[in-house]
Amino acid sequence: MDNAARAQIRNLKAVIKNSPPQAQATATGTLLSTSAQDRAILILNAGSSSLKFEVFDLQPGHLQCFLRGQIDGIGHQAHFKAKDGAGLALHDASFSADAITSQHTALVWMLAWLRAQMVGKQLVAVGHRVVHGGTRFTQPVRVDAKVLQQLDALVPLAPLHQPHNLAPIRSLLAERPDLPQVACFDTAFHHGQPPEAQMFALPWRFHEDGVRRYGFHGLSYEYMARTAKSQVPALAAGRTVVAHLGNGVSLCALLDGKSVATTMGFTALDGCPMGTRCGSLDAGVVIHLARAYGMSIDAIESMLYRDSGLLGLSDVSSDMQELLESSAAGARRAVDYFVYQLAREVASMAAAMGGMDALVFTAGIGENSPQIRQAVCERLAWMGVQMDASANAAGATQISTASSPVAVWRIPTNEEQMIAEHTCEVLNLR
Repeated sequence: MDNAARAQIRNLKAVIKNSPPQAQATATGTLLSTSAQDRAILILNAGSSSLKFEVFDLQPGHLQCFLRGQIDGIGHQAHFKAKDGAGLALHDASFSADAITSQHTALVWMLAWLRAQMVGKQLVAVGHRVVHGGTRFTQPVRVDAKVLQQLDALVPLAPLHQPHNLAPIRSLLAERPDLPQVACFDTAFHHGQPPEAQMFALPWRFHEDGVRRYGFHGLSYEYMARTAKSQVPALAAGRTVVAHLGNGVSLCALLDGKSVATTMGFTALDGCPMGTRCGSLDAGVVIHLARAYGMSIDAIESMLYRDSGLLGLSDVSSDMQELLESSAAGARRAVDYFVYQLAREVASMAAAMGGMDALVFTAGIGENSPQIRQAVCERLAWMGVQMDASANAAGATQISTASSPVAVWRIPTNEEQMIAEHTCEVLNLR
């Protein structure tokens, strides 16, 4: 172990160490308080090359985000951005290519930065987004060494996501095992779907071995269900299709606030086309690629996850805004296919519920692209969708006309808030 690695580990230990009651002054001369109003929860969302965070004040009766940010480009040219709870920029910095080379070093740097921002507050828990809970984890759970081992066993079900989700959990467990950590699963919200919605038409033994439709983006959909209940009560008791349109794309049919169908299945490749992922694909295509092109399983996997979707169709970009602004024929082709498939999948979700009372757009594209919302709704006019063009262009919350049989909404999602809520519930922090 070189000196830099030793220094990082020492720094990590210092950063995550909680001060005991009546702690001595820190280097800045400020005491770390253990009073209820000064407690904080850290939420981490780790990807293959990014580490996102939010920090919430744990106040009586509610949670308040006061810091958020992320490190992108881990292992390459890392970049760190952070804002306060009101969206005011606090930090914007780039690193040399060899400075942030892993999730561990990203965590070390981020926690050191957070420590300087959190003088007077005590970190009491960490909540994590974990993509796959399998059939065992259908609720958020406090993580210990045994649970981590069980989550490791699920890596084959999500090989491109699960290891990265678990990396910061592993680092924190090793350095501070008494700091409570809670894992919240993208698959859990869909666990109660009808049996027929979870099956593939394969020999039954595979289903019993875990080859089934799990669904993802569950934390986003659960947030939508709770938000609908509190902010838009009319949605909570009806038949709602939520369109989570980001770099990853899926739809969910919510009947009385519960998931009854979703477009993603065994993996996060299924369903709608995405930024770089293919969406629904005839399994025979995979067989053909292997036989006719001599592609290995690894090569096919890499192509389906990283080189397909909007990027593959357009040969321009995986970014929807760039495609909408481009005059290239490929960009138009990708956008048209995206809208066509979305409309088809919305109708499929409606069929699972026997109709649709509301359509909700959320996530990056859903929240920020009036063009895509308009195009999808035009294709759904036959279902009774009537969009208010002015409200849509202005980014209003309700973007359908007053007389529309199907209400259409634009509601920002907040997976981190949902994870924070779960962390409090699991640890009984309120």
